[in-house]
Amino acid sequence: MTATDPALTALAQSWCALSLLHGRIETHVERALQSGHGLSTREYSLLDVLSRQHDGEGGHLQMKQVADAVVLSQSATTRLVTRLEDRGLLSRYLCPTDRRGIYTDVTPAGKALLDEARPTNDTALREALDTAAQNPELAPLVQAVETLRTPA
Repeated sequence: MTATDPALTALAQSWCALSLLHGRIETHVERALQSGHGLSTREYSLLDVLSRQHDGEGGHLQMKQVADAVVLSQSATTRLVTRLEDRGLLSRYLCPTDRRGIYTDVTPAGKALLDEARPTNDTALREALDTAAQNPELAPLVQAVETLRTPA
């Protein structure tokens, strides 16, 4: 295979289309969340992931798991947690069974902001997907996104 191989070129074009779809969605959702709630998409995602924790076995996430879930490095995730903690939206505490571990919880203020922002996020996501579906290059990707289901 060479760099001008049609299969590689098609693959590169598909990757560009996927990147374009992601960028358009993220930009649209970011604007909506920032203007309506003062949240970035990363902040919203972090609050959402942490809000799903529970007190049962394995119910609290370690920072590496949080970083993986929000698709950031551990250091970037720690900085993001610190920013949201400074805003009173998150709190950190030592793991009761392993004093080396630090867990992060959403505060009542963070939960309230997340509850306010969730409809904005969902509406902006729907709008971005509907707009992208009008583009013939992006329509198949939109359809693929819409048919994905989160594992139970």
